[in-house]
Formats: sequence, structure tokens, C-alpha cells
Amino acid sequence: MSRLTSDDTISAISTAIGEGGIGIVRISGSKAIAIADELFTSRSGKRAEAILSHQAVYGNIIDPENNEIIDEAIVLIMWAPRSYTREDIVEIHCHGGPVPLRRILDLTLRLGARMAEPGEFTKRAFLNGRLDLAQAEAVMDVIRAKTDASLKVAVGNLSGRLSEQVKSIRQSVLGMIAQLEAAIDFPEDDIEEATAADVAKLINQVKSQLASLLATAQTGRILREGLATVIIGKPNVGKSSLLNALLREKRAIVTDIPGTTRDIIEEYVNIRGIPLRIIDTAGIRDTADVVEKIGVEKAKELVSQADLILLLLDWSAPLSSEDRSVLELLSDRRAIVLINKSDLPPKLELAEVERYSEGRLVLKISVAQGEGLAELEQAIADIVYSGQVGQGEAAFVNNLRHADALRQANDRLADAMATIAAGMPPDCIVVDLRAAWEKLGEVTGDTVGEDIIDQIFSQFCIGK
Repeated sequence: MSRLTSDDTISAISTAIGEGGIGIVRISGSKAIAIADELFTSRSGKRAEAILSHQAVYGNIIDPENNEIIDEAIVLIMWAPRSYTREDIVEIHCHGGPVPLRRILDLTLRLGARMAEPGEFTKRAFLNGRLDLAQAEAVMDVIRAKTDASLKVAVGNLSGRLSEQVKSIRQSVLGMIAQLEAAIDFPEDDIEEATAADVAKLINQVKSQLASLLATAQTGRILREGLATVIIGKPNVGKSSLLNALLREKRAIVTDIPGTTRDIIEEYVNIRGIPLRIIDTAGIRDTADVVEKIGVEKAKELVSQADLILLLLDWSAPLSSEDRSVLELLSDRRAIVLINKSDLPPKLELAEVERYSEGRLVLKISVAQGEGLAELEQAIADIVYSGQVGQGEAAFVNNLRHADALRQANDRLADAMATIAAGMPPDCIVVDLRAAWEKLGEVTGDTVGEDIIDQIFSQFCIGK
């Protein structure tokens, strides 16, 4: 689809696949009202074109070819431009079974609509100026939010919190460009030098604002995608028990037999608003068992990809060669060392563990007794938020595309500072500033290419 809104009328099922109390078929475009007129008969006899905007009307969906009643329904019409896409929209709220939904969708297609592409409703909202690109991307973040904190960040970005900050920074850069271009029009040396000095101060202010935004990128990404957390340790140290305790349900099999967990178990768990994508791995040890060996190798591979490692040791046993092998896997990875079974008589040398841990946080816990788990959750929250703003009203950069554009804008501003320091003329500074201005525009979609737009909306679900 081009950057200009298509004249096609689109239709799709906008509710999740499967059985439900209510299902919704959504139609958007110039033919939406006419299609509704053809297939909907209200109990009051009111035609679709006579229904007021945002008024719900009860009636039947009827196949115009044979007058067969397909389903009872409530039809909601939203006249342009007061709609999600800023086009005429019809929503048909029927029973949420796959058969009535499919029959109604087929009717809309027969009557002149075409099947919507993934994300095409939101894409039209963007192309028609209702949402900028950052807000449009936040729509899927709202849908996919895994915790209240994730949802709060997504809703903030949907409401324009991030976009407003980026647009403000972009306006500041545009102001600098205007100052320099004025100096170019009046090329006295003292004016150019004074203008360059003023711009340098403004660039430092903008770079500080960008630094504050970029400081939220790691936390924002974790809240959006989840903190990839791997539980490792030797067999029978309590890894599966820890997973069950964090999930507050018995998800993994727990026995006294070493090597019970051979495959990888992955679950999402909410830790103080942070979505942990937590992975329970096979116990790491030398083994002749072919299946268990595959699990051990997979566990080692996951360690290299994890955002956080939870390494378990046994308080009731001396540090073994297997424990040392696991500790050596940490290398430069972010990790918390957990000494489990702290309710049992101690046999582990804490000083030796701390020496191997290389300054990482070491916590004593007892999964069986539920001791130390609150401290573990707080430690995870401290790592994620890193002393920055938590779940307040600040904007979060939670998207890798946004973070990359902001970093590149920051680099172009650094280039501008270097150009000023080198005593280059104002038109050279303008080149760098305009490059920064364009990179900032990629966040909101003002300067992004059509191929990027298509790629972004292709990741949406059909019907949104």
C-alpha cells in the first residue's frame, strides 16, 4: 500500500480466533455504510445510513441472496472522521463463534470489501494522521502487554508521551537550523561565531534530553519483551522448585532424582510488574545420557543469550566441581547467585562462593520454606530499573527501532559539535543538524521510508 490512503474498503474479524461470547467484524472505507445497508436489518427498520455516529443498533445479519438470517447482531457505525481510521467504520458485534463470524466476513467481501492486510486498520489511522508511527506501534504493545507495568508504558506511548518529547527535541533542532541559516544570510564573522557558540549550548541541552530518553531504553525493552532469565545450576539444586515458586504453581516436575529436567521449560512470570521470560534448564553436569546431554548443551547456549542468570548453589553441600563449572559460565554475564536450602545445616564455604562470584549479588534463600524470595524479587526490580524512574509518568523508549533512531540522532548531534569545534562554516553545521532532525523524525514516522512502514504494520494481527 502506498503512503496515500487506499480507496479500498477493508474488512476483517477483529476479535481473537475461537469461541467467545461476542465477536466483531470490522469494516472501514467508503463502501462500509453501503455494505452494512445490504446485510443488516434493524428491528426498528432504520437503515444503516440513517444511524447516528457512535450509536449501537440491534437487528439481524441477513444474506441478501436468499434472505437467510445469519445471526442476531448489534451494529455500531462511526462516521468519518470520528473513527479509528478517520474513515467510515462499521462494527458488527455478533455471537463469537467461528462460523457466524466467518459467514458475516464472507458477506462483507461479497458485497465489495476486500480482506484487510495485517495491521491495515492501524496503518490507515497513521496515514490519515490520527496516530503517529510511535503511537501506532504502541497499539500492539498494549495488546501484547504482559504486566501492569508493561501496559502502563504502552498506554503512555499510545497517548503520545514519547512522541511529544521527540517532537519537542526535533523542534529544538529545527530552531538551531533556522538560527544558522539566518547567520548564513548575513555572513559577518562575528555573527557566525556567536551563532555557532549559541547553537553549541543548545546542542548540549538536546543531547542531555536524548541521554535521558535513551537511559530508559533497556528498561523499556524489558517491560515490552520480558527479561530473558535463565535458571542454571547442577542437578537437584532446586532450579525447578524455584521456577514453581516464582510462578506460584507446579509447572515443573520436582523429584530427588538428579537429571529430572532434561528439556527447556519456558514461562512468563510477573515480578513486581516486570515480565520475566524465565527458563528452567537441565542441570549442568557431565552425563552419558544422550537426551540429558542435549539439554545441558542447550542450557549453556541459553546462558550466553540471557538478560539475567539466576545461578543456584546448595547451602547443605560443599562447592563441587560441577558448581565451579557452572560459576565459570557466568563470565561477564549479569547474574544473581542464589544459595538455596538455607534452612539446612551449612556445608558451603560462603567466602569461596563470593570469590567465584566476582562481586555479583549473592542471596541465601530457601525455596522449600519460601525464604529470601521477596529479596530476590526486589533485586530483580533493582536491576531492571537501575535506580531510574519506575512506573511513573515518564516516557519510555521500549522499541529497538526507536532506540536506534535516537542513538543515531545523538551521533549526528555529536558530529555537529565536532564541526563547530573545528571552526567550520554554518552550512556544514546545518548538514549535521538536519541529519539529526531526520533521524528524530523516524521515531514518529515523519521521515521514515515506505518500506519501513510496511514492515512495521506487517507484524500486526489482522483486524487491528
